[in-house]
Amino acid sequence: MRQLRTILRLRLQAKLSLRQIKTSLRLSLGAVQKICSKAETLELDWPAIEQLDDQQLASRFYPGADTRVSSAFQLPDWSEVYRELKRKGMTKLLLWEEYTQQYPNRCYSYPQYCMLYQQWQKKQKRSMRQHHKAGEKLFVDYAGQTVPVVQQDTGEIQFAQIFVAVLGASNYTYAEATWSQRLPDWIGSHVRTFEFIKGVPVLLIPDNLKSSTTRACRYDPDINMSYQQMAAHYGTAIVPARPRKPQDKAKAEVGVQIIERWILARLRHHTFFSLTELNEHIHGLLEEVNNKPFKQLKGTRQQWFESLDKPALLPLPKQAFEFTEIKTVKVNVDYHIQFDGHLYSVPHHLVGEKLELHAKAFLIEMYFHNRCICQHARQYHSGTTTVPAHMPERHKKHHQWTPGRLMNWAKDIGDEVLIWVKSRLQQKQHEEQAYRICLGLLNLSRQYPNERLNKACQIANHKNLDRLKHIKSILLSNQDKLQPDLFEQKEPSSLPQSHENIRGPKSYH
Repeated sequence: MRQLRTILRLRLQAKLSLRQIKTSLRLSLGAVQKICSKAETLELDWPAIEQLDDQQLASRFYPGADTRVSSAFQLPDWSEVYRELKRKGMTKLLLWEEYTQQYPNRCYSYPQYCMLYQQWQKKQKRSMRQHHKAGEKLFVDYAGQTVPVVQQDTGEIQFAQIFVAVLGASNYTYAEATWSQRLPDWIGSHVRTFEFIKGVPVLLIPDNLKSSTTRACRYDPDINMSYQQMAAHYGTAIVPARPRKPQDKAKAEVGVQIIERWILARLRHHTFFSLTELNEHIHGLLEEVNNKPFKQLKGTRQQWFESLDKPALLPLPKQAFEFTEIKTVKVNVDYHIQFDGHLYSVPHHLVGEKLELHAKAFLIEMYFHNRCICQHARQYHSGTTTVPAHMPERHKKHHQWTPGRLMNWAKDIGDEVLIWVKSRLQQKQHEEQAYRICLGLLNLSRQYPNERLNKACQIANHKNLDRLKHIKSILLSNQDKLQPDLFEQKEPSSLPQSHENIRGPKSYH
């Protein structure tokens, strides 16, 4: 039909000769002459031909041809065929056999059946060209649009992110608002999505954001360890979309567009004062979205989900996944690792090794070669948590000392010793820094009697001597023995009032 219209245009509008038309279109001269002669007989000019559609133009030049669609064969319901092909194990051959049984004398052959179905597919939306099995894929992404939320206390505006998840077979959609796209919110949204659909898909198809993929690659991307652990807990697998290939996650792209048009656009005039309030409105409109009829297919997202995806989803585990932050840490020389401003001990023989730290809400776990070696209660303040069993033997003995124990030992030796020990403990920024010098002093009681050590401390306290070597020097030089009553208070001696060498007032008359 296109050739017929082109021949008439070149002859009647472009005024080409028959041979020029023949050369241009590579047709036989007789065929071109026959069509041009027919146009002259019908007295048709080019403006009149332009007003005719293909069926009307064909009826003028070929009146004996039947341009009506044949009704001898029963055309299948292609939308129902498309829906059935989403079931696991379903093939076009099986559907064609069922079709021939239903219409035994009015059915197309299998090649015609496949060709007609392919032609129907080409007329549908681009998203329908992808073939998704029931319960197989869940596409997840964030919408580009955010929603402002006003903080009630300060009046500050904070913008909430919109998480969107779409099941591949049924287009069943879930959406919620979170404060950020960081890993805790990203994984938390997945957990709530699984609870919403009451099952787990076989595959997760995320975009290449940092919360899911630490290194994007077309062939071998690196999955975030916490995200991978969540997938292992639910028994699903992660297959990130290729970088800069939006067609890999077309379902998510369309789902985001639907959420932005049917939910966020309706909420544009609302003012929200909490994330909970925003999510209540989103979930209310989400039910309407999932029950909205398809434009080119029969049924709704909810109906397709109930019949296709829901029976094919994997069951939920007994317990929901608890977010675990995972990072690689190196054991310091003091057999401690630092996390979130707090120090946690590990067995001392692992000094210098790299461990895998799993941080949960109330628990810190250390793994070495995929084996848990220790656990600690998580602390949210600066400080140190040390387990005595993790320490070397010589450190255990030192760790047993406390300021109270040191002062009790000093008091047993003498009051001056106690004063010197207290001064050293108060002098340091951290009491532990004075443990060694105090132990050095107290251990001198094994070499010297308590009386001599107490007297040496008395001299040191009087002269403000704060070094251990000063006290040792006093003891070695026996200064504590030279003047034992040096620091005792004595009454001043009174001079005699009468003496032969003392002159009185009478001597000066």
